[in-house]
Amino acid sequence: MTCLILAACSREKAEQAPVPPTVQVLTLQAQAVPLQQELPGRTAASEESDVRPQVSGVLLKRLFEEGAVVKPGQPLFQIEPALYQAAANEAQANLRTAQATAVAEGLRAQRLQALGREQLSSRQDVDDALATAKQSAAAVDAAAAVVETARTNLRFAAVSAPIGGRIGRALFTPGALVTSGQAEPLAKIQRLDPMNVDITQSSNEFLALRRAVAEGGVQDSTTPVTLKLSDGSEYPLPGTLQFADLDVDPGTGSITLRATFPNPDGQLLPGMYVRAMVGQGTRQQALLVPQAVVDRSARGNALAWVVDAQDIVRQREFRTVRAVGDQWLVLDGLQPGERIVTSGRQGLADGARVTVGPAPAAPAAANKD
Repeated sequence: MTCLILAACSREKAEQAPVPPTVQVLTLQAQAVPLQQELPGRTAASEESDVRPQVSGVLLKRLFEEGAVVKPGQPLFQIEPALYQAAANEAQANLRTAQATAVAEGLRAQRLQALGREQLSSRQDVDDALATAKQSAAAVDAAAAVVETARTNLRFAAVSAPIGGRIGRALFTPGALVTSGQAEPLAKIQRLDPMNVDITQSSNEFLALRRAVAEGGVQDSTTPVTLKLSDGSEYPLPGTLQFADLDVDPGTGSITLRATFPNPDGQLLPGMYVRAMVGQGTRQQALLVPQAVVDRSARGNALAWVVDAQDIVRQREFRTVRAVGDQWLVLDGLQPGERIVTSGRQGLADGARVTVGPAPAAPAAANKD
C-alpha cells in the first residue's frame, strides 16, 4: 500500500514540473558584409558653358537648331561682320605701307653706311639712318599685330560653340544688339553624357568610414554607385565615384561626393533630385542580427535573448551600427558562435531553461502546371 502511495506522489510531481519552452535559435557567424548608404544627390552636367559674344554688333542669324547636339567649334550665331572686315582691310593696308617704308629706310641706311666707310657721310647721319630703319621694322611688327587683332575680331563675329553638348534655347534673336562682356549669354551648352551627380554625406559619417578603413575593420571598396530617380524607379546604368570634395559645408556639416554616370539616352537631366546608393566599403568579421528578433529597452538599447551552452536563456543588451537590409549590424555586445532566440520569445524569463528546437523548414515552392 505504501509503495502505491509513493508511486502516485511521484507521478503527481512529474506532472506538476514545468516544461521548458521550446525556442528556435540562430547561431551568429562572422562574415564580410558590403556596406551601402543611401544618400541624396543632384544631377549636374559634366560640362557646361555659356555662349557669349566676344565682339559687339547686330545679330544677323542663328545657325543652330534649339535643343540639338552641337560640336566644338560649330558656328552658332553670325554677328554683322562688315565693320570688322573693313577694319581688317585697313589694318592689312597699313601693314603694306609699313613694310614699304621699312624697305626704303633699310636701303637708305645701307647707302649711308657705304658712304660713311668712305668718309663721305657723317657718323651722325649713319646712326640716324640705322635708327630710323629699326623703327620702320618695329612699325611693321606693330602693324602685323593690328592685322592679327582685326582678323581675330572678324573671326569672333561668327560665334562658335566652345564645347560639345546639347544646346538650349537662344536667348537673343536676329536683329538684337549684342556686346562683348554682356551679362546674359546668347545660349547655354551642356554636356549630358556622362552626367555628374553631386552627393551629400555627413562629415561625421565620412570620417567614421575613413577611421574604420584605417583601423582595418572595413576594407575600402570600389563598388559602383546606383541611382534611384525621383519617381522611385531605378536608373539602369551604374556610376563611378570620382572624388570627395575638400571642404565641409559650414552650414550643413556635410561633404560633397561626386559620381559620374553614363547617360546615352538622355534620361538624366541637370538639376534632378536622386537618391544614390554609395558603397561604404566591406566590414570584415561582421555580425548580423535579424531586426525582427531585437527588442528595445526603456533607454532604446537593443536587446536579444541569448541561449548559453546549458540551454539557459539570458537577455543581453548590445549595440548596433546601422541597418543592413532587414538586419542590424552589431557593434558590440554579441560574439560569433552565440545563439540568439529567433522564435518562441514570448513569455521567456531571464535565467530560465529552454529547449532548443529545430529551425523551421523553408516553405516548399508551389507547383506550377
